[in-house]
Formats: sequence, C-alpha cells, structure tokens
Amino acid sequence: MHYIYLHGFASSPNSAKARDIGDRFTQIQTKLKIPDLNAGDFSQLTITRQVAQVAAEFSNDSTPVTLIGSSLGGLTAAHLGQQNLQVQRLVLLAPAFGFLSHWLPKLGDEEVQRWRQEKYIMVYHYGEQRSLPLSYDFVTDAAQYQEKLLQRPISTLILHGKKDEVIPIEASRDFARSRPWVELVELDSDHALGNVMKEIWQAIRLFCQLP
Repeated sequence: MHYIYLHGFASSPNSAKARDIGDRFTQIQTKLKIPDLNAGDFSQLTITRQVAQVAAEFSNDSTPVTLIGSSLGGLTAAHLGQQNLQVQRLVLLAPAFGFLSHWLPKLGDEEVQRWRQEKYIMVYHYGEQRSLPLSYDFVTDAAQYQEKLLQRPISTLILHGKKDEVIPIEASRDFARSRPWVELVELDSDHALGNVMKEIWQAIRLFCQLP
C-alpha cells in the first residue's frame, strides 16, 4: 500500500498537519509521500493540475493507494478516488466539499467580478507567509468538480470539526448521508483541527490498519 498526503489550499508540505502526520508515519516506519501541490507556481493552481500531479505519483505496478487529504487536498483526493481504481482508501480531513459556494460569498460579488475581469486576485498563502496572485482559471476549473459525481463506493473516513468556520460540518454530513461506504467522525474542533491531532492519528491508524 502506498500512502500519499495532500495538503490544503494555499498551504504546503510544511503545514502543521502535514508535519504531524508525516512524523507519525516515520515513527511506525511507513513511507508517506507529501507532494508540494503548489508545484512552484501557485498562481496557476487548479484542481485538475493537482489531480494530474498526484496521479503521476502512483506506481505503474497497480499497488493500491491510500490518500489522506486536508481541505482542498481532501476534495482532490475524493475526485482521484472516483477516477482511479488504484485508490482503495480515502482519509479526508475537513474536506472542501462545496469549496466555491463557501469561499466566493466571503469574497463578495464585487471582488469576484473584479477577479474575473482582471484575471488575478491576491490570496494569502500560509505556506509562503505572503500574498500571491491566483488566476481566475482556478474558479472555472473548480466549478466542474461536483460532489454528485463522487459515486464510487470507496472505503472513506472523514474527520471534520463541528466548529469549522471555513467548510461547515454540514458539507461532510450531506456527503456521508447518501453514501453508506463513508464513515464520518465529528470532532470538537475548527478547520485547522490542531487540537485533535492525536485523535485523528488514532482514527487513521485504526482505519488504515497501520502498525
């Protein structure tokens, strides 16, 4: 089994969650790949690019893959699981279901209109600790990744904070409700999940049958 961790939007392999989970995999002597989904060019980020980049990490010998994805990385992992039979397990941490419907209203109509016209918007990048331009192509690309397309019965564990201020827990509840192969664990936390990493690791270890 190959394990790959997908970090969130405007984040990096150096995020607190990526480092925490990476360290725990190291402790049990199990390899975890953590690709940098910024790919050296955050400005041209799209979900399609992330999907292609992660799929290129899969081995050619059809070794099964477990994807662990955080936020937008979780959404990307879910679509990879739909498209690729090599993916046999998903662990989704506060997955960004309905990402645009939660994010764009916070920007406001005027800002979104300006973004569409000017082609770029400045976004604070937590990995780089500075604002970087992001192409409007991100929005047009993301619009095609609809949750209703995710129908492959793939063994899935979702861990989501009940106080999530970015992606409301209802997004994961709605997703799990119509998919009996999805297990949803609700945690007393926010989007960062920083206070429940120990519980998250225990859940991952059990679900993935790790040593």
